[in-house]
Amino acid sequence: MPAAHSRALIALSVDEVDALLRAARTMVLVTNGPDGVPDPVPMWFVVDAEGTVWMRTYAKSQKVLNLERDARFAALVETGDRYLELRGAQLSGTVTLVDDVDRICAVFADLMVKYEELDPAHLDSVRTAYRDRAPKQRALRLDVTRVVSWDHAKQAAATAPVE
Repeated sequence: MPAAHSRALIALSVDEVDALLRAARTMVLVTNGPDGVPDPVPMWFVVDAEGTVWMRTYAKSQKVLNLERDARFAALVETGDRYLELRGAQLSGTVTLVDDVDRICAVFADLMVKYEELDPAHLDSVRTAYRDRAPKQRALRLDVTRVVSWDHAKQAAATAPVE
């Protein structure tokens, strides 16, 4: 069986990729370091209602410096402990650095809901409380142009004997 065909058999659907991203806890973001060597860092992230991936970091961080020089990125989310449980998605494209305080506050508040179990009823107050710190931050919008995904359980299902 040709490799491209095999890859298609285990690829996640658009909805499956969306569900994986919404459930994943950490995304490894890879930018290009100043010496050209890939610079991978684990990041917390959220997916908005339109399916856009957002992150937040310090404006003076190495990843921001890397992205100011070269906006290209690759990112990885994965799950599974055994081969047939492995599921993941590799995203690539460019990152838009956003210095809008309202957007940074919104991303921060959404991160608190996802990771710190903040009650969504408190989103407005968290956004307001974060305004003083937001100017030292950047929101990262991942503009994804390519997704490669896999679910090894699909491979097992495709090769299982038919009874």
